Amino acid sequence: MLASKISGMRRSKIWLSSSSSAAAATLRRTHSLFSTATTTTTTTLEKAITDNIVPQPWIDSQQPWIDYNNNNNNNTTTYQYFQNNAFRTSSGPPTHAVQNPATGEVLGHVPEMTTGEFDSVVQSSEDAFDNEWKHVPVQQRQRVMLKLQDKIRKHTDDLARLITLENGKTIEDARGDVFRGLEMVESACFIAPQLLGDSLSGISGTMDCVSYREPLGVCAGICPFNFPAMIPLWMFPLAIAAGNTFVLKPSEKTPGVSLLLAQMLYEDCGLPENVLQVVHGGKPMVDQICTHPAVRAVSFVGSSRVGRYIHQLSSKHGKRVQANLGAKNHAVILLDEISDELLEKAVPAIVGAAFGAAGQRCMALSTLVFVVAAGDLALQEKKDWMISEICNQASALTVGNGMDPTSDIGPLITSESKQRVMNIIDQALDGNDDDAVQLNLDGRRRDGMDGTNFIGPTVLSNVPTDNSAYTEEIFGPVLTCLQPVDTLEDAIRLINRNPYGNGCALFTSNGSAARTFTSKVHVGQVGINVPIPVPLPMFSFTGSRGSLLGDLNFYGKSGVQFYTQLKTVSTNWPNYTDNAASSSSSLGGVTMPTMGGK
Repeated sequence: MLASKISGMRRSKIWLSSSSSAAAATLRRTHSLFSTATTTTTTTLEKAITDNIVPQPWIDSQQPWIDYNNNNNNNTTTYQYFQNNAFRTSSGPPTHAVQNPATGEVLGHVPEMTTGEFDSVVQSSEDAFDNEWKHVPVQQRQRVMLKLQDKIRKHTDDLARLITLENGKTIEDARGDVFRGLEMVESACFIAPQLLGDSLSGISGTMDCVSYREPLGVCAGICPFNFPAMIPLWMFPLAIAAGNTFVLKPSEKTPGVSLLLAQMLYEDCGLPENVLQVVHGGKPMVDQICTHPAVRAVSFVGSSRVGRYIHQLSSKHGKRVQANLGAKNHAVILLDEISDELLEKAVPAIVGAAFGAAGQRCMALSTLVFVVAAGDLALQEKKDWMISEICNQASALTVGNGMDPTSDIGPLITSESKQRVMNIIDQALDGNDDDAVQLNLDGRRRDGMDGTNFIGPTVLSNVPTDNSAYTEEIFGPVLTCLQPVDTLEDAIRLINRNPYGNGCALFTSNGSAARTFTSKVHVGQVGINVPIPVPLPMFSFTGSRGSLLGDLNFYGKSGVQFYTQLKTVSTNWPNYTDNAASSSSSLGGVTMPTMGGK
């Protein structure tokens, strides 16, 4: 079957699939795996979108965290912060505009909170920890998370629409964002077994020893724009269920979802005041979080440059830090050890992994590595067919407003992000000649999208490893196909030379090759015929090398360990006798005890 398609491509130079919507269907199937099945009816907003009647008042009526008449700053529409179970207007300047990426409309402004306001937030967080929350039994903390997961499940569409409004991703992708976060909340509903310690009695006569996990105190999270629901839900549910209080700083580009989640927790789930608080700001706020003496631990997801800064500053001030940084995720196609059926299935999977969310995710599949032995013309034809078919299916994807349910790919977050992606593509092609980088699909210019943040899927091939399309984390809908390598060992060495270690994949029908790949590749998350190998909450997100700073990963067992510390208690209760004074037990002396040894 595949051989005839390749032959047809050779005759016509390009083979057009009879199912050009395969990749779009894959994207939607992927989204549906992440979405809840709680509703099958069309929502009012989606019907209005379909009818081209989007009710603008929905934006105002559903956002009580926005002060539409901020008298402190010339009536500027301002996002409020969350403290003492209420939304509060900061007296700091509204320095960060929140825009709808699809339209450019300014939705409001995020303030740079003052030092006094942040100090008040941290103090109230300390008080809530010391006076109440750390004393609440774990089963009651779990019940709060159980109520939160129910609330999120019922309001998935509300959260998804807010994500699309501020982030731009498609409404279906936004539902996936919410659902993956929901899974984290579900895992926090059964945190108690992971807090169990160890004990041993009679370690020396009448001495016993017990160790257990206890909360740290005030923890903080600094979040990126690309997953406004999932990343905050990686952080505060586990931290709070473990007994900590939490200060959350969402991205200044997408603050709304964090504020809505905080409102849900307090109004509907019974969380006491100040256990979760939400603050706003840019670098000055980050500096306050990293240096405040009462903040015990900092979680961060974002760029490598910012992550290294946060890790260094927080560590300098004695804080525990976990930081997920940048990535360059490879997929190796072992062309001489893959069935035709699997190769055809791999194409839409790769398209979805590369271009979903407009490539704005740290686990996006950004790089293809084909294993083609030198001089093997049959494998060369397979490679050419696969690149051609990737382009066919990618070009069939609909790029548009995420609120439109027919869109497959939304906009980039800002015009600056779009320009950066276009600059990297230009640099990759600069000084090109016939034997160098090939532009197989150009998504930089699409009809009707001038002046917006949209960019379509782009495919580059024959890219050398010193080209900017490979050395930079593009964070856009660009798939880089490197110059082929001769063997699987060459592919593994290529991946291991890259500084990042977030994720990688191998497409093959050979189990032996898969085993070799998984054992030799130096990457924290590996997929075999799985393009985006993100672990579920019972595991941990185990990016490594240049993609992680800190020694404890997000969520799973590592996540619980990050938000807790071990305490060990040794006790000595002399044996009870009718005459206590006659007990031969000793409470210690001036010499080092031998613990019963000879």
